[in-house]
Amino acid sequence: MKNLDTLYEAIDGLSLEGGWHRKTPSLWPEPRKNFLPYIWHYADVKPILEAAGHLVDHRMADRRNLTMTNPVPGNLYATARTMVAAYQSIKPGECADSHRHTPNALRIILEGRGSYTTVNGTRVEMRPGDVLLTPSMNWHAHESVGPDECFWVDVLDVPLVHLLEPMFFERHPNKLETDIHNVDECGLALRWEESLRRLDHATPIQDGVAEREVELGSPALKTMAVHAQRMSKGFVSRQHRTSANALFTVIEGAGVTQVGDKQLAWNRGDVFVVPAWQPYQHTVTADTHIVRVSDEPVMKAFDFFRHEQVLLA
Repeated sequence: MKNLDTLYEAIDGLSLEGGWHRKTPSLWPEPRKNFLPYIWHYADVKPILEAAGHLVDHRMADRRNLTMTNPVPGNLYATARTMVAAYQSIKPGECADSHRHTPNALRIILEGRGSYTTVNGTRVEMRPGDVLLTPSMNWHAHESVGPDECFWVDVLDVPLVHLLEPMFFERHPNKLETDIHNVDECGLALRWEESLRRLDHATPIQDGVAEREVELGSPALKTMAVHAQRMSKGFVSRQHRTSANALFTVIEGAGVTQVGDKQLAWNRGDVFVVPAWQPYQHTVTADTHIVRVSDEPVMKAFDFFRHEQVLLA
């Protein structure tokens, strides 16, 4: 080969790339800003779900949900790099058939009584504020037998499974499990009353990311951690960033979260995403409880987890 041009021709022809002349870098000093901070307002979504309840029945889709797709260009599905969230509802008398899949899942109940989930034969009521867990490859179905339409937020690690590619999905051969036992309490139902009790006894975080915070589970799922947070009116958190992606569901309260140069104003039922390594700060305008779901367990498993306070300029 007489010159670099012929050398590069030979390299390109074998689907190779010379490390000394990469077209794009493969390493960079810190996480890039890719996924965008964004908020979905429950007040906007709930009327659409209610309308869908009359127009979309379970013959069209056994789960009536609206996926929160991050508006970063090119993204078709994920809410954050490793997680996806959706608003979902079920009407009285409806039943979603049982299935199972590789992704881990959880649901955060916003409103409605008389709905139940069945996970690997354990049937438990879903109550407002509760976090219900569905570990990987567990059969799960849900149903409404009460008077209320039930609304909740789903969070799954589907985008992570997409990246790693071990996706398996299976519908139950009998549509529903038959060996069922009813319980009031179990490890899959993280009751809101217990979360509030633990927050009452938690040590206040001095100048922290919340006034009080407790982890629900240790972690709740192998790929996703769940934290309940409490912040009172007038609280301003420190500015903070972490290598974990986080989704925040507002159980009650109001406030504004500054993520980089973007302001996200939130109220009850809203969901907002703070992508990895983007600094954020809460300013709370009403007494607030939030459920924070993150991919911290994934980051910690590989020693990738970092967090730090960001000093204001």
